[in-house]
Amino acid sequence: MITIIIDGVNYSVERGMTVLEAARANAIDIPALCFHPALQPSGACKLCAVEVTGSSGRATTILSCVLKVKEGLSVKTQGELVDNARIKAFRKLLTMAPQSMKIRGLADHYGVDLGPPPDGCIRCRLCVRVCKEIVGATALRMEKQDGTDYVAPIEGRCIGCGTCVNICPTDVIRMEDQDNIRTISIRDSVIGRHPLEICEACGKRYATPKFLAHIEARTGLHPHVKEEHHYCPTCAKFMSDRVKSFSRQTRRLR
Repeated sequence: MITIIIDGVNYSVERGMTVLEAARANAIDIPALCFHPALQPSGACKLCAVEVTGSSGRATTILSCVLKVKEGLSVKTQGELVDNARIKAFRKLLTMAPQSMKIRGLADHYGVDLGPPPDGCIRCRLCVRVCKEIVGATALRMEKQDGTDYVAPIEGRCIGCGTCVNICPTDVIRMEDQDNIRTISIRDSVIGRHPLEICEACGKRYATPKFLAHIEARTGLHPHVKEEHHYCPTCAKFMSDRVKSFSRQTRRLR
């Protein structure tokens, strides 16, 4: 057995061990993703850096999975050098696996701030523009949070049409119709939640009252020449086809 020093405390460890193995044998927490005791260490993830002072007296970081213990070796598992090495390693790992919640969870455990997680939104602003320029509801806007731009809802403006859902190129905006309620959301933010109207022909719930009212207002200047009905798109087409067929038959009889 030999004696090494970890964070100012003496530990008796077996000769031939690595610092990472010695630390774990003594319940000292050092992060690592690429290490497995059955395999030779590779140092690929670079998370297990520790601070070591060399013979020149200069402190530096070395990967603990490849650093062999020796009598009197002194290492630090915490401090500015170690923190900077971990931040660099975590961020590099995230460039390769940006959606990995395991990496983010591990970084959070060690107090490493990686910034906001990727949310699938590419900030193309198609949803914001179509809602304002085509639909006319202006229910979405770009909002800066912690230095990053996010698509955010404007409370009370959503009409539940689902146009933003259909135009989103990465499917980050979602629409769910459940229990006669339509919910449109992005990330964890609800853009709008609406009841659904019933189609007078088939009984299917198909559109929100706000959407139907919006269409009524947008077409209000046009004269209504026929009786109004609330039909879903399928039934509206079916009724239109029946009217066209009836009109053709009537013209033939004349």
